[in-house]
Amino acid sequence: MKKTLCFLLATVILSSCHVSFWRRSERHLINSQPGVMRVLSIDNPKDSIALRKKSYRLSHRALTSPYFSRLAQGLMTTVTSPEYEGVGIAAPQVGIFRRIVVVQRFDKDGAPYEVYPNIQITSHRGTPEYGPEGCLSVPHRRGDVLRYQDIDIQYSSPRTFKDTTERVQGYTAVIFQHECDHLDGVLYIDKITE
Repeated sequence: MKKTLCFLLATVILSSCHVSFWRRSERHLINSQPGVMRVLSIDNPKDSIALRKKSYRLSHRALTSPYFSRLAQGLMTTVTSPEYEGVGIAAPQVGIFRRIVVVQRFDKDGAPYEVYPNIQITSHRGTPEYGPEGCLSVPHRRGDVLRYQDIDIQYSSPRTFKDTTERVQGYTAVIFQHECDHLDGVLYIDKITE
């Protein structure tokens, strides 16, 4: 009984450390790439393996740290750069395995890019539809993927740090699904049906 209790306690402590702090490698990567960050590509064998990792939630402490702000800015700069010009990017695409995405909101005036920490899709409605997709991490390829057009997302608000739920529809819903797949180590090419 004591061994089991000690094991459970150690597991809880280690798992909480895993999500509470920025690892040294993450801090180094965030600090060493001001501006446009290097996007991992499936054309590189090491990158391809890394893109299959699952991402972890950020604690309140991690969200309020300067590393979160720097990473959010780096993701924003990268996805909007002339080199990439994407409509979304997930933190794992730059080697940070945390649940953060940046999405261009075509459903809002001006189609702004916004940051979503601790994002997850909580529900979907309707029948999924096929649509063309590409990916910054899968260069020079495109394919049709089945996606829902009406979803609910939940994330930690970057302003209040409280969990927020929002309904998203249309093409923006497709972008969220694509980016959230990255957080679970899934690429759109896994979902292409011949």
